Amino acid sequence: MERWVYTIPTEYDGANVQTFLRRGLGMSSRMVVRLKFKEDGITVNGERRRTIDPLRAGETLVLCPPDDEVHIEGADLPLDVVYEDEAVLVINKPPYLAVHPSAGKPEPTLANAVVGYYERRGNPLSFRPVNRLDRNTSGLLLAAKNSHAAYALMQKPQKEYLAIVLGELHGSGLIDQPIRVKEGSCITREVGEGGKESRTHYEALATDGEITLVRLHLETGRTHQIRVHMAWLGYPLAGDTMYGTDETVMPRHALHCASMRFEHPISGVPLSFGSPLPDDMWNCLNQHGLTGGLTR
Repeated sequence: MERWVYTIPTEYDGANVQTFLRRGLGMSSRMVVRLKFKEDGITVNGERRRTIDPLRAGETLVLCPPDDEVHIEGADLPLDVVYEDEAVLVINKPPYLAVHPSAGKPEPTLANAVVGYYERRGNPLSFRPVNRLDRNTSGLLLAAKNSHAAYALMQKPQKEYLAIVLGELHGSGLIDQPIRVKEGSCITREVGEGGKESRTHYEALATDGEITLVRLHLETGRTHQIRVHMAWLGYPLAGDTMYGTDETVMPRHALHCASMRFEHPISGVPLSFGSPLPDDMWNCLNQHGLTGGLTR
């Protein structure tokens, strides 16, 4: 049975259980209610407590969350686990693998692989991705193992991407352009009036005049944001046939989530992870003489 254990800090001496759960732990109101109505969901020093009961500094609060309801079928697929503990799972996702199942596409996805991984370890859990990656985007993906961790991590991870774009790009900058759904499409996005605020920072790292390796990080997390913004700037991603025309430099859009930082949702300890460039992006850069100074 999963248990979350906390020592009540001095600043919450005299506060009730609900105040500590909501303000101290950043827990969602939905999870508080689920704990409230679960037998032994909330105990302090081994005794059951109500959400209105007061707490004392130094007491030990133990939460036993309800069992997960798993709605996705597991699959026995290879999974590159970068880090795992009781609350989070960090995965290095390969390209050409969708994150979630979709209608009309029966092939297994990362969601099926993660659920199967949990099942084989005797710990059936739902798949709760904190960040999303397009099917053809590779790199780091963070999954929460429970709804509290998912809520606490919402919009918190700081991610850095590496991309190969077409053309000769120099310097760095901020693209601050709204992104909207393109008229007549439910998938394709575009820069345009009435779109959602979208901000992308970019830095050109190396170029041979034909392609450029770019480092990017996002202030917002819109669908296809990097792909849309770089195409708008005039430097579409290599291999991106939705927002560009290239099918020769890369067989997929050249985008990789290379690093991630976040505070652990339970302990608050800062964590950071990296992912080396996948073979196809590395080989592309190597063919253009742009791997000098890069490490794998």
